[in-house]
Amino acid sequence: MKTTKNNQDLVNSLQELLQKNYDAEAGYKQVMTKAQSEPLKNWLQQKALQRNTFATELDFQIRKHNAEPKASGTIKGDLHRGWINVKSTLTTDTDEALMEECIRGEKASVKEYEDQLENFASDTEIKTIVQSQLTTVKSALNTVKRLEDIIG
Repeated sequence: MKTTKNNQDLVNSLQELLQKNYDAEAGYKQVMTKAQSEPLKNWLQQKALQRNTFATELDFQIRKHNAEPKASGTIKGDLHRGWINVKSTLTTDTDEALMEECIRGEKASVKEYEDQLENFASDTEIKTIVQSQLTTVKSALNTVKRLEDIIG
């Protein structure tokens, strides 16, 4: 049986990933409205939907552990989206600048997932979900780098 402290630590780690996914979804939606290239817009829409799915999976696991999921992202995420607004206003090559921000955000997501992964060693179901999401985020990072080469 899991102790209360271990359960709380697990829930806290899930909450942090949940908020990271809220931030990523909102960021992708915002960037999508500023992008000029249709392939980029389509890709951004897919990534926003994917992050929504990730958030739903994490939300479910948090509820399974008798906790209430956080309802929104982080202040840091809000600040990053504000920076994207400023940067896209100041630059003439908007798609390339937006993709640079996507790359930065995806790198931060990969780091967050890698940092949190060890916290799920005691729960194979959650570890499998988080590992799968991490693999998908790494794939998105590689794809956006290739898109930047094509579009930029």
